[in-house]
Amino acid sequence: MKHTLLSLFLLAAVLGDCQAASRPHIIFVMADDMGWGQTGYRSHPVLKTPNLDAMAANGLRFERFYAGAPVCSPTRATVLTGRANDRTGVLSHGYALRPQEKTIAEALKAAGYVTAHFGKWHLNGLRGPGAPILAGDERHPGRFGFDEWVSVSNFYDVNPLMSRQGQVEQFTGDSSEIAVAEAVAFLEKHRLSGRPMFAVVWYGTPHSPFKALPEDKAPFGDLDKASADHYGELVAMDRSVGTLRSRLREMGIAENTLLVFCSDNGGLPRITPDTVGGLRGNKGSVYEGGLRVPGIIEWPAVIEPRVTHYPACTIDLFPTAADVVGLPDDVLVEPLDGISLKPLLTGEVSKRTKAIPFRFGVKAALVDNRYKLLTNDLAKADFQLYDLEVDPKETRDLSGVEPDRFQRMKREMLAWNETIDASFAGKDYPAGNVSPADPEPQFWYDTPAYQTYLPAWKDRWEFKSYIERQRKLKK
Repeated sequence: MKHTLLSLFLLAAVLGDCQAASRPHIIFVMADDMGWGQTGYRSHPVLKTPNLDAMAANGLRFERFYAGAPVCSPTRATVLTGRANDRTGVLSHGYALRPQEKTIAEALKAAGYVTAHFGKWHLNGLRGPGAPILAGDERHPGRFGFDEWVSVSNFYDVNPLMSRQGQVEQFTGDSSEIAVAEAVAFLEKHRLSGRPMFAVVWYGTPHSPFKALPEDKAPFGDLDKASADHYGELVAMDRSVGTLRSRLREMGIAENTLLVFCSDNGGLPRITPDTVGGLRGNKGSVYEGGLRVPGIIEWPAVIEPRVTHYPACTIDLFPTAADVVGLPDDVLVEPLDGISLKPLLTGEVSKRTKAIPFRFGVKAALVDNRYKLLTNDLAKADFQLYDLEVDPKETRDLSGVEPDRFQRMKREMLAWNETIDASFAGKDYPAGNVSPADPEPQFWYDTPAYQTYLPAWKDRWEFKSYIERQRKLKK
């Protein structure tokens, strides 16, 4: 009997190991306000990114990768759900993700993954500079499927205050390196457990307020202060990407790790040199400069290095992971806006089968392979049509030149927009409504939960100017 039990135990262990080996570790890394042009491989005039360049050279580099929205919180919602941000209640920055949504962390956790979030969250309805997320927060990362989390409510910089599952901790050093160090510690902790790992690393870089370590901004002494610090932050962020990649190799798990890098929206204006690689528009815009971002997927066991012009988006990340791991369709809420990129990982795909849609306030866009329809005001229905293959800077409106295509895409956009309105009203959920109701975005320092911390925190450099500005506006 003992031998039989031992044999069954060993068989279960072997089967468990085989199952884990067949499922990759998955890591999503995302910059905050990094533009499409801000990499060395795009020949940026002053910024060098040797580690991102190495990742791009060893993986699938996207020339047309899109953030799910032109600002941060909405894009984060698209990463976690595979759905357009307005479906999830996340209309703009500082809006809360609905508990009725199904997230990739919940799905992977149910499939046996151990899950963790590190860095910027910004899906709990709080505005203002990043503060430690409190244990009593009803929309902290743990509520959405993350076993472990070291997180802040919004952007964070050098020497940040962060929250380790509700417990406030003071950290020292560059914020990007801190987030990666915590992610590496998580991977080290669980790598011998036999369970696959899912980690989300969301940087606060290069979001304002810009503050880089002296040695990182030293190469940019000829730039204005804000630009020098901005680019100095990106130097440190790139170094942290290198740390992550090298530690994956040292742990022996790089080969079977699906590692994704992207940004949460297009680049910033008033930073020199240009952040968007000459594209039209910036953060907040539905032109290419507001939506197109750096995008790389590295998975050495599967991906042969190459550059693709296939249009992809953050809404595709959850469907792709679900397809790779073999999860059932019901882990995702319908309607789904993203598609699986799994076929693209092993070979080029000629055309995308589903257009990429965007809605942000009154602005909207639809990317259908080489063509893009957009409007800056849905109510006015003043649409423009561009051929991104020959006109990536969106200088020539083709709405009068290609009327059939223009009308077809316009009908598609307006029909999709109606489904968004239904989703926002809660029609996608079993109850047919939104419950609990969406909270109004508010500044964390105006909430009762943070008042006990405010005397000690209000004069910190990263908080002081924001708190004072808000106080003045209230007078």
